[in-house]
Amino acid sequence: MNYGYHGQYLKIDVSSGTTSVVPLSSSTLRRYIGGVGLGCYILLHEGAADCDPLAPESTLVFALSPLVGSPLTTSAKFAVVSKSPLTQRLNDSLASSGFALAAKKTGNDAIAITGRSDKLSVIVIDERTVRLEPAESLAGLSCSETTATLEREYGKEYQVAMIGPAGEHAVRYATISHDGRHAGRGGAGAVLGSKNIKAVLVRGSQRCDWAAPEQLTELAKALSQKSFGPATAKYRELGTAANLLLFNRLHALPTRNFQTNSFAAAEQLAPERLLETRQRTRASCVACTIGCEHIYALNPSQGNSEHVRVEYENLFAFGSLCCIEDANEVLQASKMCDELGIDTISAGGTIAFAMECVEQGLLSEQWLQFGDASALFRALQAIATRQGIGDQLAHGSRWMATQIGHNSIDFAPQVKGLEIPGYDPRALQHMALGFAVGTRGADHNRSNAYEADFSGEGDRHQLTPASAERAIASEDRATLMDSLILCKFVRGVFQDLFAESAEMLRLITGWDITPEELHTTTQRIVSAKKLFNIRAGWQPEEDTLPARFFAQPPQDKGAPTIDAAALQTAIERYNVARGWTEQGWLTEAAKLQLDIDDAAADK
Repeated sequence: MNYGYHGQYLKIDVSSGTTSVVPLSSSTLRRYIGGVGLGCYILLHEGAADCDPLAPESTLVFALSPLVGSPLTTSAKFAVVSKSPLTQRLNDSLASSGFALAAKKTGNDAIAITGRSDKLSVIVIDERTVRLEPAESLAGLSCSETTATLEREYGKEYQVAMIGPAGEHAVRYATISHDGRHAGRGGAGAVLGSKNIKAVLVRGSQRCDWAAPEQLTELAKALSQKSFGPATAKYRELGTAANLLLFNRLHALPTRNFQTNSFAAAEQLAPERLLETRQRTRASCVACTIGCEHIYALNPSQGNSEHVRVEYENLFAFGSLCCIEDANEVLQASKMCDELGIDTISAGGTIAFAMECVEQGLLSEQWLQFGDASALFRALQAIATRQGIGDQLAHGSRWMATQIGHNSIDFAPQVKGLEIPGYDPRALQHMALGFAVGTRGADHNRSNAYEADFSGEGDRHQLTPASAERAIASEDRATLMDSLILCKFVRGVFQDLFAESAEMLRLITGWDITPEELHTTTQRIVSAKKLFNIRAGWQPEEDTLPARFFAQPPQDKGAPTIDAAALQTAIERYNVARGWTEQGWLTEAAKLQLDIDDAAADK
């Protein structure tokens, strides 16, 4: 009996409308856990690395975990894993919501979608039955309009994950959305849209048993109590934007497309100021005790009833990065992305890059200027519909730079094609290393290397021989949390993440798993992600940063820079420590292939 698991994933071919159930052995589940780990395993098994991500034969996976449905706080999460149309490398995005709980109740540990429907459709999964139903009437609807329409038609007992207009138009950083939250980065929405699927609806009643339910309940109570402590206080009080003013003081707040790293109007965007000027409500994700979701009124002086969730990345991407000083305009841009189904980080990064290209005379769209909110709104709408310059912006900053030329790739704010989030790597150089080696590209959530920058273990302004080991340790912890799946905001409540996670898994699954085994598991998952990228065409020269970060910021000559040689040395140390020397990598790749072959033989 698979405690905590159903022992299978559901494969849906929307070209033919057929489905199949693919068994997952206990050994496979133990070796890849769930979430990002399980999703990556399924993609490798399905051969997704070799496909164009927008081709019918590509595969997109909704991956769950053994913790989903348990009483453990922040465990109602799902991963969306696919090959990214933005980076052509592995992409994994996470979202919290009731969709994860309902999907697990369909009797599956994951849902894999392949093929292309001949017309716009929705997938309806009810218990163990699957229907593909026409949905042409949903074409062009926003995310909230889609949700409301499907709730009227199917009932609120179904949980819905859907794409907005951006996904329908294959914007390469379109999101998959549910209940106002998004599997946001890397373009999973474009992959689903390329399959002509507007939404996935799930409902079920298949529950998993736990190996030790009474002990699990007691552990869950203790974890919930700890989640109310000081480690999560700033998220409860101010939300994810709590550190905006801190990053500005540290000269780590990217501004004007990374031309500088502090923003004079930062206080206008900070949550402390938002609290003074507009109504706020707080909310929590399903099965979460933290309550980091802060929802603010738009246009409060005009009596506007609209509200928007405020996140740090949105404030940075449309505020400092594009030099928009008015908080209401920044929040309005964020609301637009929520409705259109667009990743705010890639949207802001690509628009800011285009603004600098206009500034340098490399683009002719003179209306697209830093500091102009109307230009920002116009650009976002153009991206979602791929009209005018929106057709170029929809490809992301790396693709645009290859088309524009004139060394513009040097200041395109991306790594492996994924736009850089709201942290200047010159000010946080362990994070710079994490960006460079990350399998998803420039990403702060899959590496968490910034932990070392703030821990006092080393100098955040330079890389040292110990930097690689610190980056690996933080990446391993992040990989474990992304595979369990638990919210990163609870990481501070654990004294020993691997030991305590082993205990959680023992109570849920009955496995006699050890912290040492979990370390090996996370290393296997990181290697599986690397294997996917190698099969997808990865080359070593991809593991770097744009040239801009190896020089003084154009508008801040006293700021630190990243030493290119030091970064390359840290990358080499990282690879050696991972066992990714040429011979070591071939051995690891062979082991991973055996995993996949053994699982296929089990079936």
